[in-house]
Amino acid sequence: LQQDGRAAFTDIATKLQVSHGTIRNRVNRLQEEQLLKIIGWVNPQAVGYRLPANIQIAVEPPARIREVALQLVDLPEARFVAMMSGEYDLFVDVNARDIKHLTEFVTEFIYPIAGVTRTRINMYLEVFKIGPSKVSLSAANR
Repeated sequence: LQQDGRAAFTDIATKLQVSHGTIRNRVNRLQEEQLLKIIGWVNPQAVGYRLPANIQIAVEPPARIREVALQLVDLPEARFVAMMSGEYDLFVDVNARDIKHLTEFVTEFIYPIAGVTRTRINMYLEVFKIGPSKVSLSAANR
C-alpha cells in the first residue's frame, strides 16, 4: 500500500499468497489501531504552490506555545507544525504560491496570533523529497 494506496486487496492477497479476507482484516485492524492511514496526497507544486518554506516562531509566554500551535494546524498553508527546542518554540512547514503569498501568510495569519513575538523564515531553494516517509510496519513489532 505504500507504493499504491489504491491497490486492490485481491491483488495484494495474490502476491502474498493469502486470502482477500486476511488482507482486508489486517488493513482494517491497522487502521483501527491508527498504524495505517490511507490518504490522497496533492502535490503542492503541481497546483501552484511553488514556494515551500519553514517558519520558526518564538512564543511568549511559554505557556502559550501549545495554544499557538493548535491555531497554526488549522491554516491550509501549514503542512507540518511541531514544538521545537532552541531559540524558537515552533516549527511550521508551509506551502505558498509565491513570495507575496508567503509574506501575507506571515503578516496576516501568524503575527496576529496572541503570543507570537518573532519569526524566522527559511525558503527552500530546491526540494529533493516531498511526501510521506516510508516507515515500515515492522517497526511497530507486528
